Amino acid sequence: MRSDPIIMTINNKIKLATLVAIFIVSTSVFVSLETSQKEAYGQQVPVLYPSRERTILATGSATTSVLPDLVTIQFGVDTEAKTAQDAIANNSQTMNSVVSAVQNLGVTKEEISTAGFSIYPVYNDTVPDPMTGIHKSVLTGYRASNTLYVKTTKLSLAGGIIDAAVGAGANRVDNISFSLTPEKQQSIQDDLLSKAVLNAKSRAEKALGPLGQKIIGVKMASLSEFNEPPPPVYYGAMESSISKSTPIFTSNQDVTTTVSVTFLIGDQ
Repeated sequence: MRSDPIIMTINNKIKLATLVAIFIVSTSVFVSLETSQKEAYGQQVPVLYPSRERTILATGSATTSVLPDLVTIQFGVDTEAKTAQDAIANNSQTMNSVVSAVQNLGVTKEEISTAGFSIYPVYNDTVPDPMTGIHKSVLTGYRASNTLYVKTTKLSLAGGIIDAAVGAGANRVDNISFSLTPEKQQSIQDDLLSKAVLNAKSRAEKALGPLGQKIIGVKMASLSEFNEPPPPVYYGAMESSISKSTPIFTSNQDVTTTVSVTFLIGDQ
């Protein structure tokens, strides 16, 4: 029995199509596996090699001495009474007189602020018990304490403020300090910045010279700004006389700007 040529041709085509389908499926699986491997490799943590940059860290500073333009005076009123209510009432009356006296000099309300207020009992520890002779604390009254800050740029009023406050009833002058207003301080620090950077560069160049290196760039820079603590202020004895102002002495204040610069270096 002979095979029909047409049937054989159809069978051959079926076999060929089957082989092509198998090839396409195999190729797709291979490509998919290869892509997955590449993605998995891409998700691995890359190897970080140490930087080949050569650097030197140098610190520079610049300082100037300037006259302060802000005075801060801290003073207060302490009052005692048998009851807490009376201590507060007496304190408030006296402090209102003090504030009015200071404002009459030209100090504005915005330049006066409360630094602290407290009231606490006062005990007498020297009274012995008549039966045992043992000393025990006896409540004798209450003390109210009110403290104010006066911050003003009117430096010439410093002595007058003290005199006016004491004359009106203030019985404490806790502190007097001179400083810079934020605006003046920022302006001075900005002016010192370029000098501090040049100082850092100069120091780096002096260190690199003997090493046969030179500066070829800048990697990073950081700033730090600070002021020297203000010098102590000395003032004369408090007087209630309005005709003579309490003398106030102060001195210049140092302002410093410091910069740290990391320079890139190379061979000369």
